[in-house]
Amino acid sequence: MTNPYLEFVKNIEAGVQNAKSISPAGIETPVQPAERKALLFSPHPDDECITGLLPLRLMREAGVKIINVPVTFGSDEKRRPGRAAELKAACGFLGWEIYPRSNFMNLDVAGIMEILQREAPEIIFFPHERDWNSRHIKTHFLLAEALAALPPEFSCFTIETEFWGAMDNPDLMIEGDAVCVADLVAALSLHTEEVARNPYHLLLPAWMQDNVRRGGELVGGQGGTPPEFSFATLYRLRRWQNGKFCSVPDAGKFVSMQTSLKELFAWK
Repeated sequence: MTNPYLEFVKNIEAGVQNAKSISPAGIETPVQPAERKALLFSPHPDDECITGLLPLRLMREAGVKIINVPVTFGSDEKRRPGRAAELKAACGFLGWEIYPRSNFMNLDVAGIMEILQREAPEIIFFPHERDWNSRHIKTHFLLAEALAALPPEFSCFTIETEFWGAMDNPDLMIEGDAVCVADLVAALSLHTEEVARNPYHLLLPAWMQDNVRRGGELVGGQGGTPPEFSFATLYRLRRWQNGKFCSVPDAGKFVSMQTSLKELFAWK
């Protein structure tokens, strides 16, 4: 007897193999003027694409300017110029800015404080405190230390991301449609030498599918019924206010492609 799911699995396998020859090089999206601003603090070049579903939707649906802040350019000093060039191509594809860096040195607390004060973002993205990879974890605590050292009147939404280590307590599951996910895969593929070593961009949709499985109960509650999303990314939403992280009322949401992101942040 033939397994009725065999063709389904074979089609997934064939799709990944066929996509290995695709390249979106040369496509660039102009950066649009915007009133609101979000900073995406990326531990390495490529993290901006992996965790970038909500930033991408914020830009397209709520007119938010996305500025990627490379916290490091990787541990291999010889690769740093190449990784910076790849980052420029990836962000150019998505229509995001890159915060100008005068060198390839890793950002420290003082550097992050300066950026936060200069840019005054409404939202910042950075990894959660248990994201396994040492640089991701360090980036979390650099941001937390920088925030704590700012004047008490500084405030913004904080959105923590995950990739290497799953969060125990995410409270946002953001749906992505095929267009958004394909654009993130394409942008990630422009980190060419990284994906030549390991074509992880082709597995990004599968990771997002698994996020739907996890998020259905982690965000919605154990035993709950998950929404009928095909792809999603999980986040934790809080607000930095009065010198500390504060919970956001009504967090714990499934955010579909039809949900207003302005409503999520109480924007008019």
